[in-house]
Amino acid sequence: MNAASSKPQPGSKAPTGLSLALRFALRELRGGLKGFYIFIACIALGVAAIAGVTSLSRALTEGISAEGQSILGGDLSFSIVHRQTDEAENKWLNSLGDISEVATMRAMARRPETGDQSLIELKAVDNAYPLYGDMKLEGGGALQDALSEKDGLWGAVADISLLARLGLKPGDTVSVGKAEVRIADVIASEPDKLAGGMEVGPRLMISQAAIPATGLIQPGSLVRWHYRVRLNGNASEDNVKQVITQAEEAFPQAGWRIRSRANAAPGLQRNIIRFAQFLTLVGLTALVVGGVGVANAIRAFLDTKREVIASFKCLGATGGFVFQVYLIQMLCLAGIGIAIGLVLGAIIPFAAAAALGGVLPIDLAAAIYPTELGLGLLYGVLTALAFALWPLGRAHDVPPTALFRGMVSGKARSLPRKRYLVATAITVAALAAIAILLAYEKRIALIYIGASATAFILLVLVARVIMAVAKRLPTVRSTELRLAIANIHRPGALTPSVVLSLGLGLSLLVALALIDGNLRRELTATVADEAPSFFFIDIQSNERDAIEQLLKTETDDANIRSVPMLRGRLVSLKGIPTSQIEVPPNAAWILRGDRGITYEARQPDNSELTSGNWWPADYTGVPLVSLEDEAATDLGLKVGDEITVNVFGREITAKIANTRKVEWRSMAINFVMVFSPNTFAGAPHVHLMTLGWKENASTDQELSLLRKVSDAFPTVTAVRVKDAIAQVNDLVAQLAWAIRGASSITLIASILVLAGALAAGHRSRIYDAVILKTLGATRRRLILAYALEYAILGLTTAIFALISGGLAAWFVITRIMNGSFVMLPTTAITAALAALVLTVGFGLIGTWRILGEKPAPVLRNL
Repeated sequence: MNAASSKPQPGSKAPTGLSLALRFALRELRGGLKGFYIFIACIALGVAAIAGVTSLSRALTEGISAEGQSILGGDLSFSIVHRQTDEAENKWLNSLGDISEVATMRAMARRPETGDQSLIELKAVDNAYPLYGDMKLEGGGALQDALSEKDGLWGAVADISLLARLGLKPGDTVSVGKAEVRIADVIASEPDKLAGGMEVGPRLMISQAAIPATGLIQPGSLVRWHYRVRLNGNASEDNVKQVITQAEEAFPQAGWRIRSRANAAPGLQRNIIRFAQFLTLVGLTALVVGGVGVANAIRAFLDTKREVIASFKCLGATGGFVFQVYLIQMLCLAGIGIAIGLVLGAIIPFAAAAALGGVLPIDLAAAIYPTELGLGLLYGVLTALAFALWPLGRAHDVPPTALFRGMVSGKARSLPRKRYLVATAITVAALAAIAILLAYEKRIALIYIGASATAFILLVLVARVIMAVAKRLPTVRSTELRLAIANIHRPGALTPSVVLSLGLGLSLLVALALIDGNLRRELTATVADEAPSFFFIDIQSNERDAIEQLLKTETDDANIRSVPMLRGRLVSLKGIPTSQIEVPPNAAWILRGDRGITYEARQPDNSELTSGNWWPADYTGVPLVSLEDEAATDLGLKVGDEITVNVFGREITAKIANTRKVEWRSMAINFVMVFSPNTFAGAPHVHLMTLGWKENASTDQELSLLRKVSDAFPTVTAVRVKDAIAQVNDLVAQLAWAIRGASSITLIASILVLAGALAAGHRSRIYDAVILKTLGATRRRLILAYALEYAILGLTTAIFALISGGLAAWFVITRIMNGSFVMLPTTAITAALAALVLTVGFGLIGTWRILGEKPAPVLRNL
């Protein structure tokens, strides 16, 4: 463009201020995006992670809400433990509309001819089931026909996993309790499966009419009765809420748990939200790591614009004008990255719906969610500003002479003006505040943000320490090593960029790997060694002595412990209904649903009193309760306070006599609440029994004992702890892979930033290489020098990542999960190797290109 075309026309007003800065900024951007691809990729990656994760979470929760009636099995569900509804309750429920009654419990399925058996989730349904949704069988028949009685045998339908576990096929028979049932078909789709929560065994479904034959339901048996209601007419959400209010007012002591179609699978929804918000924090970490790349790109860009900036200032431009020009350019470039990230984030729910359509039990509500995309946009803009303001602000006060001479003077390294420091601080604070305020568990988010900020600050300090130590090291004889050390601490060194870019990503991955490894160690080693071998559930009082005698006969060296067990729900604390009490998210499970409770005359062996005193063995006064110490703290309770539990539809108020510390990880018999024996005098209940060998028993010994107990006591449910640990271990493994996959985004961002940092130093490295080659340095020596430099930086960063990641993992394992922590050497070696490979590999790739530059063109421009 010539001067005449840019001259203002007569009568027109020349642009000034921000409009002029905008014009200059856009003109400079005509040169293309060269040098900013890393900048754009870093922003796009973090925004895509945040927008995609939150959109996918929304699609999942919307899918659950859309299918709420099918998932719940009705518009409303009333669940009671131990008992069925009485006449008045049943009459009221039937007045609401259509009713379906379902019973669920855990039991044992046995194949007598082979002795094989499996823990199952037994579900007994009536003829009205299901009120909503479709129950599909692989054979295509009707459910009621499959469950009907034929030739003296009741029918059953089962998960394919049960058939595989016991070697069954349709038409075979299996024993459940005291009855034999015929496997009529295989379950293809169970509409209300998600509403049941976590399952420890495969599903077996029978008719309610078959229940008496099994003998599984006795007074005190751990069976849950569900009453699903399809309300009359087209009930609105207000109608549903009114019915819930009426139920609470008409039957305050019913002890039932009421759920509506709006919260059909609350546990699943909570877990989706938790996982999504964790991944959002991981995405934010990726953005922060990418922010380092943003700062590197801006510094490198400003270095190439020294002559332009000098010209601006010589022609009268102010520092503020220069700042405006390049801030506009940075925002435009960030906008490109954010737009790419938002497009990718918007696509993720649709891609997940297509890829997981046959895997997920619900249909994803794939759509474009503006709120979630807006959150990604906000995070992207704030991150770009947080890392752009500082380097742009530093250019404000640099005089033209310093710019022409190069960015090597002390003044060029001074802090930016106070306004830019304050703006940076406000932006960073806003970024952290949004992440914490939007988190499901704010305490965890606060810890995560605090740890990330601390790691970032420490990495800056580590980089400075490395440079200071390298500067003060004595002169070494090796020319290559001497050159590598000089490169680490010289002005414009890559040390801060390399340490920052790799440090955060590696620290996060080390922490996650150590948490995963320690959880597995707890499950497979510590817990497995300390835990009993078997749990025996639903032992009737008249069976307890007989089963204990059988266990003693079959296992001479085993520890056997038995306690009474009931289920109860906390309904009030200190006289305040639990529905009106807000507790920390980590303690909400105590008030949610029913809890196992027991009574003891003497203090349990595996507990330690932290306050109060245990009651006398012959105590007969007002009901007392011992509360687990952490639960008492979370609920704001202390010795002398009163709590009320609902058991068998009866509300019982007890005074807290003491609090105690419990060792949960031993998996021995432990309860949050232990009552004085007189509290439940005369109440029907079952017993829970554990058996643990003093020495390790073989699998054959355990399975033999399991068969003998099941044959002698068919209504008793036996849980083999090794099987339970294996299931949990598989779950932890799947979760760990998902977390690692998501967290790899941070490592990808680290690699991008590392590549960008090396590219940013390309210009100065060319000068170095040309001068050294002119003075006689060989390519082999230069490559060795650069390799040593990158190796030192990579190894130092790996050591920091091990320390910071180890501390983070230790905090999570010991303070949040109350477990024990050990440093795992394999993780340490893997992190060190990853850092070395990345730094040396990327460094040498860039170095090889540098060493190929011809000296003449470079020397002419010096």
